[in-house]
Amino acid sequence: MKYLDEYRDPAGVRALAEQIAKTVTRPWTLMEVCGGQTHAIVKYGLDQLLPPGVELLHGPGCPVCVTPLEMLDRAHQIAAQAGVLFCTFGDMLRVPGSRQDLRSLKAQGADIRMVYSPLDALALARNNPQREVVFFAVGFETTAPANAMAVYQAEREGLTNFSLLVSHVLVPPALEALLSAPNCQVQGFLAAGHVCTVMGLQAYGPLAEKYRVPIVVTGFEPVDLLKGVWVCLEQLENGQHSVANAYDRVVKSEGNLQAQAMLKQVFEVVPRKWRGLGELPDSGLSLNRNYRHFDATLRFGLEELQVLEPAECLSGEILSGLKKPLECPAFGTRCTPERPLGATMVSTEGACAAYYQYRRVTP
Repeated sequence: MKYLDEYRDPAGVRALAEQIAKTVTRPWTLMEVCGGQTHAIVKYGLDQLLPPGVELLHGPGCPVCVTPLEMLDRAHQIAAQAGVLFCTFGDMLRVPGSRQDLRSLKAQGADIRMVYSPLDALALARNNPQREVVFFAVGFETTAPANAMAVYQAEREGLTNFSLLVSHVLVPPALEALLSAPNCQVQGFLAAGHVCTVMGLQAYGPLAEKYRVPIVVTGFEPVDLLKGVWVCLEQLENGQHSVANAYDRVVKSEGNLQAQAMLKQVFEVVPRKWRGLGELPDSGLSLNRNYRHFDATLRFGLEELQVLEPAECLSGEILSGLKKPLECPAFGTRCTPERPLGATMVSTEGACAAYYQYRRVTP
């Protein structure tokens, strides 16, 4: 706790806010691309400490939120089948599909288990050879290595009753999609430190150069985040556009080479649909041909499923940074954590959930 206190120190926060105020001479628009960072920004009011005209937009940084309805409905169809033991992290249980969520399915009798690691699901497959055990593999580059390791281990052990429902997405293609959009307002990015801990910084350099935007890697505590904002604004004020590492106590330029090797062994890069952004080229991971027999989508024959997003939910615009949660007419009324219209309200990393918890305006 003493270690964290240094990065939550109010004096350090105030000093950085003052330094930012001295640095800025004109309006700027930045975007953080991590749901954990969004929650920290809203919880501690960091955006409210910035000078007038400096705005923080919330991007598609919540992996639960960007999971498309098709993938959620695939999960529900698989989990509802007899003989299936469906495993997921807890943050997916209450995310609504087109009809219901996994928690409701569990209440109806489906065998759905909350686990803390894909290796927990692997153990269940090992101990229940008569059951089909499926793990819902959702997330950015941070969770993908552990899921790759689970499949690698299942192959080594010859476990034929284990599979992954894969919905992994990659951050750099999402940044490119946002930057190439005609209505893009973003002039600089705060990149997620945990993603870069795995993948390093290499993928961000071409984006910074092509679109002439600074990309600053930062952490999740108030001092970390304001330091990242300051570094990003300094670059903008000086006409620079490079990748900077403001989280070097954790992130190394090359990333985690062992984790990257495991990803390359098990996965391949594929197009992937994102909620709010549509299908983006080279933006996801799928099991490669050597491990495709562990693909639950193929095993259960659910490849062609197509689902329309609910018209009332503005999560797509919120994930793209075009709107903030308080601009949604349904926020806090027709859409609440108890009865969510979309994942951004119910996910622990969703922007709507953050605003509901920390910024909700009550009558």
